Amino acid sequence: MKLRIFYEDTDIGGVVYYANYLKFCERARSNIFFEKGLSPHNEDEFFVVKKVEADYIKSATFADVLDVTSRVVSQKSASLEIFHEIFRGDELLFTAKIKLAYLKNYRPTKIPKEILEVFQ
Repeated sequence: MKLRIFYEDTDIGGVVYYANYLKFCERARSNIFFEKGLSPHNEDEFFVVKKVEADYIKSATFADVLDVTSRVVSQKSASLEIFHEIFRGDELLFTAKIKLAYLKNYRPTKIPKEILEVFQ
């Protein structure tokens, strides 16, 4: 997923605020669903973030165009781990491994087959 850095994404020095990299990863995960005409959330079933391991390698700045990639690296019955990378051109800026738990009625539950297929 490509995105442009706007002024609101940065601090006073024009550098992307650290927490926004996690927002960019969230957008990329949601976009996987949107591209298939689906929603990443419905009334009683959705993913929540359980764990994040992030590595900030280089800074993005105002007006940069970034590419956010996402791929599943492990899967269990009620959780997924997704590895995200954020690039500016060929330059790697950020990586994160994010563990997601799948909830139904706010309780962990097996991820439905049709949801797993979205990530294929």
